[in-house]
Amino acid sequence: MADTHIVKVDQGAVNERILAREVKADFRRIEAASVKVMTHFTSAEAKRLFVRCFSTLQLNGHFISVIARTKLRHEDVEKVEAALRDKLDAATHGLNQAIDGAEALFKSHGITSFATYDTRPLELEVGIISSSGRRYFELLNKLDQVMPLLQTLEIHEVITPRDADIQRALFKKTIRSVAGRARNLAAGLRRRMNEVASREAEQERAKATRDSAVAAPALAISGLGREEVGISGAAEEGGQPIDPESVPAQSSMD
Repeated sequence: MADTHIVKVDQGAVNERILAREVKADFRRIEAASVKVMTHFTSAEAKRLFVRCFSTLQLNGHFISVIARTKLRHEDVEKVEAALRDKLDAATHGLNQAIDGAEALFKSHGITSFATYDTRPLELEVGIISSSGRRYFELLNKLDQVMPLLQTLEIHEVITPRDADIQRALFKKTIRSVAGRARNLAAGLRRRMNEVASREAEQERAKATRDSAVAAPALAISGLGREEVGISGAAEEGGQPIDPESVPAQSSMD
């Protein structure tokens, strides 16, 4: 059958190029269970940000919630978790407002359909290991939802290309800033863990020094006791100790 398409469309090469630039996060030391979900990103922006940011945010979120608790107080870790949640909440609120605003413009201008992508969606199975990872995944899906809405409004000249570009840049910055916040929070906890480890090592060194100082006099006393035992033993074997001055000098004729 003859090919009736008037243009060539993507057959998956776009996703291959995007995945080739994926940040290879090392999950080999992660022992947590994960909830498996399928991605279905259609916009170029959501695809690229998912590939670049999602895995690293998951690692940083795991460090904050799990690893940091092995050395730091739960109260301190909970404050950091709350800071990350606040950042996620603010980003989610901003994207929800954008979606609601776009839908209102659709209604007021009589727009009944939105633009779609001809490239294949990015479909992968991923494991979500924390609540922060789940919330970030939802945030990426909201970004994927708002991008074609902006494109539709631009096509219908409801907004200008300049406005659309500014909005896209703002939303992408929002997504990146959440990942950056998680990275900075994890780095702060890592520094505090190193400080705790340094203090513990210093305390161990101080304890070892004190133990050595206590042991040294004990060893000296023990050695003195052995010397006294040796002198008394010599006296018992030969009677009185020999006075060197009482020994007559040998004659040179001998």
